[in-house]
Amino acid sequence: MSKSKNSKVVRYNRWGYIFLIPFLVVYVIFQLIPLVSTIYYSFYEYYRVGLMQVGPNWIGLENYKSIFQGSELLPYFKNTMIMWLIGFIPQILVSLLLGAWFSDNRLKLKCEGFFKVVIYLPNLIMASAFAMLFFTLFSDLGPINSLLLNSGILKERFSFFSNAAATRSIVGFMNFLMWFGNTTILLMAGMMGIDTSLMEAAEVDGANSRQKFFKITLPLLRPILIYVIITSLIGGIQMFDVPQILTSGSGSPIVKGVKTSETLIMFLNDNLFSKNYGKAGALSVFLFVITGILSLIVFKVSGNDKKAK
Repeated sequence: MSKSKNSKVVRYNRWGYIFLIPFLVVYVIFQLIPLVSTIYYSFYEYYRVGLMQVGPNWIGLENYKSIFQGSELLPYFKNTMIMWLIGFIPQILVSLLLGAWFSDNRLKLKCEGFFKVVIYLPNLIMASAFAMLFFTLFSDLGPINSLLLNSGILKERFSFFSNAAATRSIVGFMNFLMWFGNTTILLMAGMMGIDTSLMEAAEVDGANSRQKFFKITLPLLRPILIYVIITSLIGGIQMFDVPQILTSGSGSPIVKGVKTSETLIMFLNDNLFSKNYGKAGALSVFLFVITGILSLIVFKVSGNDKKAK
């Protein structure tokens, strides 16, 4: 009897593997094979000059040496991290505040569902459309300049996209607007999953709202916070569409010969556009490695690796 039951279980479990086949096929074709080929060609001289294609010729680590010996990599990494931090810091603070408000039943907020939808809506707008909107708003002849002139704050028009700090701030602010709704939903879900008896026990012990938030809510939210930080970090390193559209792909303004809003992915795109596949592959591998290292650092600093033990 037990053998027949085991055989039925095995036959039933086969359906799970059958349903996994479409995912595995898509993953192998569109992710695994491109990943392996990118690593493979990163060790080759492989570029195009006009109509002539050079390579692929094996050159070992020369593409990696050219990346690190060049003067572009460090400034572009710095640009990427600065614009990510400008957007992420207010994003996490505002999301924690909104999550605490929406998950607190004592506040009895009216139209709560409506506000949840509104704060999530920017996440549904395409980044390209969002970037074009902000480019129009902050252009030299745009409504922001007109408003500042008419209110007497400025005496003459200010060129936002000719100022490094202003351009970076606009990019960071756009990333904040596009993603804080998604972060709020994640953190709010984590807060709603906290056992209410813990809060009631803290209130009995005389804890105030601030103490409950920092002593109970934040420690229990740590796994979700780590997830949010790592996914946001990966998205920040992959930042491309917003600065690309705002600066028309130029990475301007240029200060002391350095493009102040050029990101690592924009630099990668420049190499792909110029058909330098070997160097672009080496840069892709570098981005893959640095993303893994930064994610590991976040995981270690958070103390989650100690909990896993």
